[in-house]
Amino acid sequence: MQSNTQYSRDNEGYIVDPEDWDQDIARLLAAEENLELTEEHWLVLEFMREYWRDHKVAPDVRHVIGYLASNQGYDKKVAKQRIFNLFPYGYVKQACKIAGMQRPRAWSTG
Repeated sequence: MQSNTQYSRDNEGYIVDPEDWDQDIARLLAAEENLELTEEHWLVLEFMREYWRDHKVAPDVRHVIGYLASNQGYDKKVAKQRIFNLFPYGYVKQACKIAGMQRPRAWSTG
């Protein structure tokens, strides 16, 4: 699979400009992480992209947990566990990377 979008990545593999992201890039990045994106992955990724469009910053994992809790009906503890089941190597390492976020500098990762 190859994306028609040109994009640059930093030395850790994060997209340099989140504007370059598309779903094909997400699939490529997920494949590098040995993840096959499910409908639930896409719910998280789409929320993250919407948050980024509104705020121009990656959402903290707490925002994603809150989204899953309110919009998917999960208890917050269950929502947190779902994030780490979906992205087993961590929110920053996998979810942010696959969603086309720049690498977050320093904030809560869960």
